[in-house]
Amino acid sequence: MKSEFFYKYPKTLLNKGTGFLSDYSHSLNPYTGCSFGCSYCYVRQMPVSIFRKEEWGTWVDIKQEAANILRKELRRAKEKGKVTIFMSSSTDPYQPIEHKEKVTRSLLEVMVQDPPDFLFVQTRSPLVRRDIDLLLLLKDRVRVSMTVETDREDIRKHFTPGAPPISARLKTLQLLTDAGVPVQATIAPVLPSSEQFPEKLKRLVSRVCVDDYFMGDGSGGKRTKNLGIYSMYEGIGLEKWYDPSAYRIVYERLLKVFSKDQVYLSQKGFAP
Repeated sequence: MKSEFFYKYPKTLLNKGTGFLSDYSHSLNPYTGCSFGCSYCYVRQMPVSIFRKEEWGTWVDIKQEAANILRKELRRAKEKGKVTIFMSSSTDPYQPIEHKEKVTRSLLEVMVQDPPDFLFVQTRSPLVRRDIDLLLLLKDRVRVSMTVETDREDIRKHFTPGAPPISARLKTLQLLTDAGVPVQATIAPVLPSSEQFPEKLKRLVSRVCVDDYFMGDGSGGKRTKNLGIYSMYEGIGLEKWYDPSAYRIVYERLLKVFSKDQVYLSQKGFAP
């Protein structure tokens, strides 16, 4: 699916951390919209998407002068107290266009010069590996959370055909770990996966977060239900995986290879 790009000049970048992100003082979105266009993305149900005439997944707003705005806002925020940032809550900070535009990289450069107390980078893109040099400078003030919803490429293609391949994400986790960047694998949402999935992750990370539609879409699963996601499970005969208790299948498998203090559920796994 081809994306259209729009250049925008925002007045602000840092938003107050609320709801699911209330553990953070701020959220930060380098872009609006998302080229990955995942079928189950709850942002499809939010005003940012509903009030656009273009379909979710086909457009991205590129925020101009982002580094200058963040530099000023970060300084002001730090004067008021502790600053913890979640990047990003309603887009992936490593959009394919980031290769060219480098908005996220420019924001990391600002944060390296004037570090927040903590930065959480949530992505499903292998492009994050490009910024290992900057992430290392943030030391233990950063954690990169790589979304790996399943280890099955057939399932990934069914639910998120526009997202990066699973193998590339696992390879990126390996590179980040080897470089010494704090990382976690995030199984969110929980998609059907193999029994070997935990073993594959064990070789790469020492921290895993599990989250599903019912815990994590901010509405107890209602937003996701409105997207008609159940029919996607029905289409492949895996309806049992679309259930508030399905996360336990993966959670219990993980506990066979990880210790309990290495496996986090929902909001706790995203907290600073």
